[in-house]
Amino acid sequence: MESRYYKEITPVLNANGMVGTKIYSQPEGEIVLIEFEPKAHLKAHKTPVNVAFFVLEGTATVTIGEESSSFPVGTVIDSPKDIPHALTNEGDSVMRILVIKMPKP
Repeated sequence: MESRYYKEITPVLNANGMVGTKIYSQPEGEIVLIEFEPKAHLKAHKTPVNVAFFVLEGTATVTIGEESSSFPVGTVIDSPKDIPHALTNEGDSVMRILVIKMPKP
Protein backbone atom coordinates (compact mmCIF):
# COMPACT_ATOMS: atom_id res chain seq x y z
CA MET A 1 0.00 0.00 0.00
CA GLU A 2 1.19 3.49 -0.84
CA SER A 3 -0.14 6.71 0.58
CA ARG A 4 0.78 10.39 0.49
CA TYR A 5 -0.57 13.57 2.04
CA TYR A 6 -1.22 16.08 -0.74
CA LYS A 7 0.18 19.06 1.18
CA GLU A 8 3.56 17.28 1.39
CA ILE A 9 3.80 16.83 -2.40
CA THR A 10 5.69 19.51 -4.34
CA PRO A 11 3.21 21.43 -6.52
CA VAL A 12 3.57 21.27 -10.30
CA LEU A 13 1.87 24.68 -10.59
CA ASN A 14 2.22 27.61 -8.19
CA ALA A 15 1.46 30.89 -9.96
CA ASN A 16 -1.23 33.51 -10.54
CA GLY A 17 -3.33 32.44 -7.55
CA MET A 18 -3.29 28.74 -8.41
CA VAL A 19 -1.58 25.80 -6.76
CA GLY A 20 -1.70 22.50 -8.64
CA THR A 21 -0.56 19.26 -7.04
CA LYS A 22 -0.25 16.00 -8.98
CA ILE A 23 -1.76 13.62 -6.44
CA TYR A 24 -1.77 10.54 -8.71
CA SER A 25 0.46 9.73 -11.66
CA GLN A 26 0.60 6.29 -13.25
CA PRO A 27 0.68 5.16 -16.90
CA GLU A 28 -3.11 4.64 -16.86
CA GLY A 29 -3.96 8.12 -15.62
CA GLU A 30 -3.17 11.30 -13.77
CA ILE A 31 -5.07 13.30 -11.14
CA VAL A 32 -4.20 16.89 -10.28
CA LEU A 33 -5.75 18.90 -7.45
CA ILE A 34 -5.85 22.60 -8.34
CA GLU A 35 -6.70 25.25 -5.75
CA PHE A 36 -7.77 28.60 -7.19
CA GLU A 37 -7.78 31.82 -5.19
CA PRO A 38 -10.71 34.18 -5.93
CA LYS A 39 -10.59 35.49 -9.52
CA ALA A 40 -7.74 33.10 -10.52
CA HIS A 41 -7.88 31.85 -14.11
CA LEU A 42 -6.22 28.93 -15.87
CA LYS A 43 -5.87 30.05 -19.48
CA ALA A 44 -7.25 28.03 -22.37
CA HIS A 45 -5.12 25.12 -23.48
CA LYS A 46 -5.51 21.73 -25.20
CA THR A 47 -4.68 18.27 -23.92
CA PRO A 48 -4.04 15.17 -26.05
CA VAL A 49 -6.35 13.09 -23.82
CA ASN A 50 -9.89 13.43 -22.48
CA VAL A 51 -10.15 15.27 -19.16
CA ALA A 52 -12.78 15.21 -16.41
CA PHE A 53 -13.05 18.08 -13.92
CA PHE A 54 -14.63 17.40 -10.52
CA VAL A 55 -15.65 20.44 -8.46
CA LEU A 56 -14.68 19.87 -4.82
CA GLU A 57 -15.20 23.37 -3.42
CA GLY A 58 -16.54 26.67 -4.74
CA THR A 59 -18.16 27.28 -8.09
CA ALA A 60 -16.14 26.60 -11.24
CA THR A 61 -16.58 28.51 -14.45
CA VAL A 62 -15.45 26.15 -17.20
CA THR A 63 -14.96 27.05 -20.84
CA ILE A 64 -14.64 24.24 -23.37
CA GLY A 65 -14.33 25.36 -26.95
CA GLU A 66 -16.95 28.11 -27.38
CA GLU A 67 -19.15 26.98 -24.44
CA SER A 68 -18.87 28.45 -20.96
CA SER A 69 -20.89 27.58 -17.84
CA SER A 70 -20.61 27.70 -14.06
CA PHE A 71 -20.84 24.51 -11.99
CA PRO A 72 -21.41 23.87 -8.26
CA VAL A 73 -19.69 21.45 -5.88
CA GLY A 74 -20.19 17.81 -6.84
CA THR A 75 -20.33 18.39 -10.59
CA VAL A 76 -18.23 16.38 -13.06
CA ILE A 77 -17.48 18.14 -16.36
CA ASP A 78 -16.17 16.20 -19.38
CA SER A 79 -13.66 17.91 -21.67
CA PRO A 80 -12.82 16.12 -24.93
CA LYS A 81 -9.21 15.87 -26.06
CA ASP A 82 -7.81 18.45 -28.48
CA ILE A 83 -10.50 21.06 -27.60
CA PRO A 84 -9.26 24.16 -25.72
CA HIS A 85 -10.49 24.40 -22.13
CA ALA A 86 -10.07 27.01 -19.37
CA LEU A 87 -11.05 27.26 -15.69
CA THR A 88 -11.93 30.37 -13.68
CA ASN A 89 -12.85 31.03 -10.07
CA GLU A 90 -15.26 33.96 -10.30
CA GLY A 91 -16.23 33.58 -6.64
CA ASP A 92 -14.96 35.24 -3.47
CA SER A 93 -13.60 32.08 -1.82
CA VAL A 94 -11.15 29.31 -2.71
CA MET A 95 -12.20 26.89 -5.43
CA ARG A 96 -10.81 23.35 -5.58
CA ILE A 97 -10.97 21.14 -8.66
CA LEU A 98 -9.76 17.62 -9.38
CA VAL A 99 -8.43 17.28 -12.93
CA ILE A 100 -8.53 13.65 -14.08
CA LYS A 101 -6.68 12.68 -17.27
CA MET A 102 -7.09 9.22 -18.77
CA PRO A 103 -4.78 7.90 -20.02
CA LYS A 104 -1.82 9.86 -18.72
CA PRO A 105 -0.74 12.36 -21.40
